[in-house]
Amino acid sequence: MQRMGVDTGGTFTDFVMIDDGVLRIAKRLSTPHNPSAALLAEVALHATPNILIHGTTVATNALLERRGAITALITTTGFRDVLVIGRGDRPSLYDMHQTRPAPLVPDALRLEVNERTTFDQQTITPLNDADVTALIPLLEAHHVQSIAVCLLHAYANPAHEIRIGALLQAHNPQWQISLSHQIVTEAREYERTATTVVNAYVAPIMSRYLTYLATHLPTLTRLRIMASDGGSMGVTTAQALPARTTLSGPAGGIVGAFAVAQQINVAQIISFDMGGTSTDVALCDGDLPRSSGAAVGGLPVRLPSLDIHTVGAGGGSLIRRDAGGALRVGPQSAGADPGPACYGKGDQATVTDANVVLGRLRSDAFLGGTMTLDSQRAASAVADVARTINTTPIQAALGAIRVVNAAMARAVRTISVERGYNPRDFALVAFGGAGPLHAVHLAQELGMTSVIVPRYPGVLSALGMLSAAVTRSTTRTLQVGFDQLQVVQLNAMIGATSAELTAALISDGEHPQAFGHTIHLAMRYRGQAFELDVPLLSTSHGMPQIDAALLQQSQQRFHELHQRRYGHANPARAIDIAMLRHTMANAATALPSPAIPTRDGPCTPVQTVLAYPNDDELAVMTAIYQRDQLVPHDLIVGPAVITQLDATTVIPSGWQAVVHDTLSMTITPV
Repeated sequence: MQRMGVDTGGTFTDFVMIDDGVLRIAKRLSTPHNPSAALLAEVALHATPNILIHGTTVATNALLERRGAITALITTTGFRDVLVIGRGDRPSLYDMHQTRPAPLVPDALRLEVNERTTFDQQTITPLNDADVTALIPLLEAHHVQSIAVCLLHAYANPAHEIRIGALLQAHNPQWQISLSHQIVTEAREYERTATTVVNAYVAPIMSRYLTYLATHLPTLTRLRIMASDGGSMGVTTAQALPARTTLSGPAGGIVGAFAVAQQINVAQIISFDMGGTSTDVALCDGDLPRSSGAAVGGLPVRLPSLDIHTVGAGGGSLIRRDAGGALRVGPQSAGADPGPACYGKGDQATVTDANVVLGRLRSDAFLGGTMTLDSQRAASAVADVARTINTTPIQAALGAIRVVNAAMARAVRTISVERGYNPRDFALVAFGGAGPLHAVHLAQELGMTSVIVPRYPGVLSALGMLSAAVTRSTTRTLQVGFDQLQVVQLNAMIGATSAELTAALISDGEHPQAFGHTIHLAMRYRGQAFELDVPLLSTSHGMPQIDAALLQQSQQRFHELHQRRYGHANPARAIDIAMLRHTMANAATALPSPAIPTRDGPCTPVQTVLAYPNDDELAVMTAIYQRDQLVPHDLIVGPAVITQLDATTVIPSGWQAVVHDTLSMTITPV
């Protein structure tokens, strides 16, 4: 059986093929005008893959660039401005000039119907069909393509939403309808409305993309899409819930990084994924960092996801002088077209060009020697920046690297120090096309003493997708005191969510009997505004059943989790249950063991060159190694540069790398 993982990035599209245990990789420049072009071109070179798992940025880019479908919102009278009002928090507390992102739905298309239900499923104001049909001329006049329907308390009583959806679909079957109770079955009007709107906004674009891809792939290839929660899903689910793909690519990277760390018995890692346009970091304290929601482009997406923090710092990030005379890097990027100056098209300096000027990125060894970088063009672009800040090209290149490393260090501190973790207790797993270039210098700045570079760091996101389980989740709102929750009531609810999830998996062509169940309760102390997800039960197969003992254990787990997260707990205080979260997932696929190369004689460099591998202006003789020639237990002492098809690793003076039996490298201070 052949399986293929595909990760579409801002600069490169990465491919990993596993055919009967044999692993091959490939990279192509991305095709932003048609993201499927690079994918289909690579697939055409291989035998028909049985399964293709795809991490896509189609939904993410549509959100970030605000080029989604013309979308309308239909909501309960009095709630049309929920999207604009949002929450009272300020992302930047002391910034007096900050503005909120414009809502995805303009004022003229935020519409109301006169209806009302309550949180306990009672109908106060019945829905009048005429109120809905009266909106149709306005929708047609604005050439609406997609409609989000989010009524007050529809998570408890969806009857009115179902009726509105039926009326709209009967009038125009081409309209794509997103009903909030099918997307976010929990309270909090702003998050529920925003997520439903996000889903509607990207649904037509995602549906067209997946339909085109599915029809142009070989007939026998089964397509799955990577989801933000670290699992994969079928095309049917991805078209109905495209909001689940907003962190599609980064999620694959975290899954891959954690799997690689597990292979060498490391449980606490900080994943560091530096690509062409951005850097994604996540903290794994013994497990994948799961979250009940994320923010993309300033918009909340209240769907299960991995807890990922992203900054606009990548290999393609542009270097420039700002209005105050300081050196700035990003968040603007050269992308795949024209790309960094050294790619031969662009003229603006990027982080990649700075690495070329410093000799850290070898112009004759890029992509395993299959692509030659234009070092003169890179030097010219960096020299242009150097003149604007009255310094030398080497100083400008080093300054740019320090600036981008500082931005990434802040991102790591956000997910570690600001949450009570010491990054020194974790290993930094570096991947992405540019991650291993910067990893050791980043670790030095953070005081970390262990860097792990996987065997295939540049395509680890695609490799992680191949190991990801198939997942599907749902929630049910409870809003009940812990002492009032009945086991019978809980098991009945789990039975209903199991049936819902099973039907969804069958629609994707899966076999639910191979799936396990994980149940969480979202719990909080009475009076608190937000919850902690507390694990209640996990089974590998069969229908989950809760008993009184398990329920009582969850109470103690909540106190322990609250103590760990916030530094205090109050066992005497009453607890409320806000929601039940139910996930079904099959077993993750183990990463294949790499083919161990053989070599006669000691580990020797292929050449020695003058470069700047350290954080100073002193050029030193630096050994160049080829990753393909390294075997288990090889020891490489810096300064050194290790080249391979998908990435380049820099080892500065005072650090050394040891090759593990899995061919991952662990880099530590000498």
